[in-house]
Amino acid sequence: MTTASRLSINGVSIPVAQAGFADGAEAVVFIHGNSGAIADWLPFLEPVGTFTRAVAFDLPGYGEADKPSGFDYTVAGYAEFIDATLKALGISNAHIVAHDLGGGWAMRWAADHPEQFASAILINTGVLLDYEWHDAAKLWRQPGVGEAIQAGMTRELFHEVVSAQNPRLGPAALQALWQQTDDPGTNHAVLQFYRATSEATLAEPQAVLRGLDRPALVIWGEDDAYIPVGQAPLQRESFPSAQVVVLPDAGHWVTLEDPDTVRALIVPFLRQHVGVVGPSAESSMNADSHNGFRDDRVPPVLRETDAR
Repeated sequence: MTTASRLSINGVSIPVAQAGFADGAEAVVFIHGNSGAIADWLPFLEPVGTFTRAVAFDLPGYGEADKPSGFDYTVAGYAEFIDATLKALGISNAHIVAHDLGGGWAMRWAADHPEQFASAILINTGVLLDYEWHDAAKLWRQPGVGEAIQAGMTRELFHEVVSAQNPRLGPAALQALWQQTDDPGTNHAVLQFYRATSEATLAEPQAVLRGLDRPALVIWGEDDAYIPVGQAPLQRESFPSAQVVVLPDAGHWVTLEDPDTVRALIVPFLRQHVGVVGPSAESSMNADSHNGFRDDRVPPVLRETDAR
């Protein structure tokens, strides 16, 4: 059962959805990106909640969260907000599941709070090395141009553009993304973030995280139009023991395109690592495991990249 509530974090009100053990200090924390919201994670909260605490929340500027014009819409600002939210929820040991920009925000939090960071599931996201902004981001970064694009965006045009880049998204998923995007506060947050953030900022956690070598599962849609699949094996520069699974015939929003396959990947990984004490405990896993995730649990339609 998933429960809903609201929290006020430094004067910013956000919705929170939870499943499982409500007061657990250890939790799986789901972090959305752009566009994103709690709704992205609902298919996963209850399955994870059967064995641990599962938490998702809307971040400032998105979904049903407040969208204050004066919020610090930067990687550092979001990382600090994530930290304040975890403190308010009583979470001191976090297994991060992140998508899109949420990976950048969460990995900055992880690098800043290594003692609280237990593991990562990175879905079309992570520590981006030698990355170049996608075309839409380049336009959003230009004053005046970004505002004009947002002002001229209609539901029909949004569906046309996004479906052309993500042909496997169904009508319901496209409409959900449009509803998350069609908000002046969200538009403001998007422009503020991209204009304040260089691509190099998204690579900064690498040095700290590589030394930690936390358990990690990387899931990537092969046809991602915004963060190329070549970034998937590069996550091993930050998580040397990571398992990297590429989903063929999938794009950027794999959680919307194929939630069943994503669920089949993340639940066993989390079952294996939740409750493990200490960052080196994964070394004691059975010899039949591979990079923290047993091969016989990976659906045969997937392929794991062997690039190192």
